[in-house]
Amino acid sequence: MDVCGIGSALVDILVEATPDQVADAGLIKGSMQLMDLDEAARIHAAVPGGIQRSGGSCANTIAGVAALGGDAGFIGRVAGDDFGGVFAADLDAVGVRFGAFGRGAVGGTGRCLILVTPDGDRTMCTTLGVASHLGPDDLDGSLIESAHITYLEGYLWDEPEAIEALRSAIEVAHRAGRRVALTLSDAFCVDRHRDAWAPLIASEIDLLFGNEAEVCSLTGTSSVEDAIVAMRRDGLLVTVTMGPAGALAFDGGGPVVSQPATPVDAVIDTTGAGDLYAAGFLFGLVRHMPVEECVRLGTICAGECISHIGARPEADLAQLISA
Repeated sequence: MDVCGIGSALVDILVEATPDQVADAGLIKGSMQLMDLDEAARIHAAVPGGIQRSGGSCANTIAGVAALGGDAGFIGRVAGDDFGGVFAADLDAVGVRFGAFGRGAVGGTGRCLILVTPDGDRTMCTTLGVASHLGPDDLDGSLIESAHITYLEGYLWDEPEAIEALRSAIEVAHRAGRRVALTLSDAFCVDRHRDAWAPLIASEIDLLFGNEAEVCSLTGTSSVEDAIVAMRRDGLLVTVTMGPAGALAFDGGGPVVSQPATPVDAVIDTTGAGDLYAAGFLFGLVRHMPVEECVRLGTICAGECISHIGARPEADLAQLISA
């Protein structure tokens, strides 16, 4: 297998909103905030409508890898409700192996209300539901052992059970001689877990994904250039997305390689842009492509993602990268 992802299984509800509506809801524009279903329903009532899509940051990446023609698996928890059925069916439709259903779990499948403002930015109100109860017993060791890269979602670090599962997954992957990737997920997530992640990234993570705000938060620096200096170490490959400025990547001693953003007619919705960038990068990496090419593939996939509503690809990604 190319990539096995471990993350929150969520169904997204995407709603168009104004910046004033985001502020009136008491939300920080561009952030992800955890809340219960009642609070999310209150916000949704003030900004009604929307469309429903299967989501979850890590799951979006894994769906992107599969859309590119890769062999991918996903480990996450859903309930035996309609949302869980939709999520599982969507993964199956793109050929992703789903490694932990958790259908007997008490509670509902996780969902995320996403307020999309006219500038394409997204503010996420996340109710994790049973996704937050992912634990070591939910891991499918055979998927992890067979995957060239196990891709971990930083958002899961908010839950003690999930932390235990992620640490166990790292051990399983490394015992099998495989690599482990971590996505930082969100700058506010980095703020919460910086101290816990520092030793992890220093010794146990082989590949790190983040955007400029996240890597600056992680390193306590004010520029990407300073963050690069702080993050360099042997054995760690880092790639950073920078929105309209494109993306870059570097390792312990090599040069920084960069790629401009793929031009699009209009930025409709940035939800999942980083997730699909990771899909392209991972797809290239497991095929032993040069890092420069991995970054290029990532920017192509991100460009497709921001050109429509929703975080899953709508165009034929395999055709896009071969053009």
